[in-house]
Amino acid sequence: MKEEYFKWHSPNLSRDIEMLVFGHAGYPVILFPTSMGSFHENRDQGLIESARWFIDQGLVQIFCPDSIDKDSFYNKTVHPSVRIQNHSWYDKFICHELVEKIRHNTHWGKVAVAGCSFGGYHAANFAFKHPGYVGHLFSMGGAFSIKSFMDGHWDDTVFYNSPEDYLPGFQDHELWNMDIVLGTSNWDICFDANLKLSQVLQQKQLNHWLDVRQDREHDWPVWKEMFPHYLSRIQF
Repeated sequence: MKEEYFKWHSPNLSRDIEMLVFGHAGYPVILFPTSMGSFHENRDQGLIESARWFIDQGLVQIFCPDSIDKDSFYNKTVHPSVRIQNHSWYDKFICHELVEKIRHNTHWGKVAVAGCSFGGYHAANFAFKHPGYVGHLFSMGGAFSIKSFMDGHWDDTVFYNSPEDYLPGFQDHELWNMDIVLGTSNWDICFDANLKLSQVLQQKQLNHWLDVRQDREHDWPVWKEMFPHYLSRIQF
């Protein structure tokens, strides 16, 4: 399995950023880490290995960027308005430095986005904000409201990064062209969050799969079962 390491200075984040890329060809998948996770977390926890067959066959190429959660949502030393602004820069980084370059350098018109736990939030938020860029969304154990990170602060930037809140009124037609999977389990600490988002999607008549696994914890073992299953949905 081909593995490449990249490091560059991000103009959007004004810092160096690191990323691992797995595979030599195939449908591009942006895979976010969990809360405050590093660019190598998904490899270290075995999620990349769970997708080895798809990678070795040249069916998918997986991009694992670093997160800046420590400076955004989890940074209690700054005002919530600064936290959410830092996240907005991260969104621009993913959009302009990763996704747009991938679309320019490959024949694929769109990408898949995926992630576990807080990575599921990142994937969902990016997909719903930029549906013209995303063909598949695979959230595993995600939650979709960021109110708990904002200490009561509320502004337009918070609103437009909280899918549970902005999605009901969002009308981009590309949403209806996206393959959406919400993976959870009946023991998942984010089970209710997935049910709530599924209800929002149903009200918008957005086709999606709410995949509820039975008697599984919010942890890597079930995510490693989900990820290859979801990758098989991609039309290669």
